[in-house]
Amino acid sequence: MSLEPVGRILMIAGISLFIVGGLIYIFPRLGINLFQLPGDIRLQSGTVTCLIPLVSSIILSIVLTLILNIILRVINK
Repeated sequence: MSLEPVGRILMIAGISLFIVGGLIYIFPRLGINLFQLPGDIRLQSGTVTCLIPLVSSIILSIVLTLILNIILRVINK
């Protein structure tokens, strides 16, 4: 039983987390506030706040899909 596939999955997960963490770190410095984009729903009543990040979730999903596709194509070559 080879552990090579598990190692690849862990490497992909680690690289992906590193990239996402870097983007989350860089976005506020560029003036892009995630979870405060137009289209994100914020409901506030007294001391209770509910945030529904629709647009932020869509953008994050697209970015992660692109990154994972690029990584998988590089690994499979």
